[in-house]
Amino acid sequence: MAHKVYEFDRAIVRLPASSVTAGLRAVDRGSPTLAGVHSEHAAYVAALREADLEVDILPPLEEFPDSIFVEDPALVFSAGAIVLRPGTPSRVDEAHTIEPVLRRHFERVLRLPRGYVDGGDVLRLPGKVMIGLSARTTGEGAAALIECLAELGETGVIVRTPDDVLHFKSDCSLLDEHTMLSTQRLSASGVFSGLKEIIVPAGEEAAANALRVNDRVFVGAQYPVTIGLLREAGYKVVSLQTSEIGKIDAGLSCMSLRWHR
Repeated sequence: MAHKVYEFDRAIVRLPASSVTAGLRAVDRGSPTLAGVHSEHAAYVAALREADLEVDILPPLEEFPDSIFVEDPALVFSAGAIVLRPGTPSRVDEAHTIEPVLRRHFERVLRLPRGYVDGGDVLRLPGKVMIGLSARTTGEGAAALIECLAELGETGVIVRTPDDVLHFKSDCSLLDEHTMLSTQRLSASGVFSGLKEIIVPAGEEAAANALRVNDRVFVGAQYPVTIGLLREAGYKVVSLQTSEIGKIDAGLSCMSLRWHR
């Protein structure tokens, strides 16, 4: 039986290192507290388990402050995994550390051969995988990723991440097979033409980085208007605190690698 692209039964996460407070950030909103990041991460793992996922929890990597965000150096699908080449120099070697973990779970593990791609710029939709060009994902990397995706039976298409937005998925997430949650600036590009869209309200743009997991949608707890819109539309919303990880440019999609066996 074919599974929907948001149906998962396995996930990989990594515990935050104490160095996480020095994580990368495009805008300085202050440093997160270590206790705060641990608390948000623990609640996130609990929510994955409550959604019926078996979670492989990896130990922290002190030498890589951003290693809690396991989705940037790799992609996973039922057919296999792809080790990426993150577009930030401090994270390039981080990709090597995830490869042995992927080989424990997948028979097929490919490596991005050239260019740079951050997993935060990659969005899987029914029938295609969108790759957003950004400051961290290059055209060369996106073209190479399309080749890797084809080996796993997936079709990649190149799109653009909005200017001054860190990752493509900073501004959007899949709600169901026909519906996207998106910011107005990304919606205006026409990238989701043919799909229904729910637009996050002004001032809650970061809420667009939600995460559909099985029958529920994870949303940042500090975005009440977006939560209200989603509940009104009939979605089962799980609100999770993201105020601390948000200080290091993170949201809900980047803290796990998810797939269906």
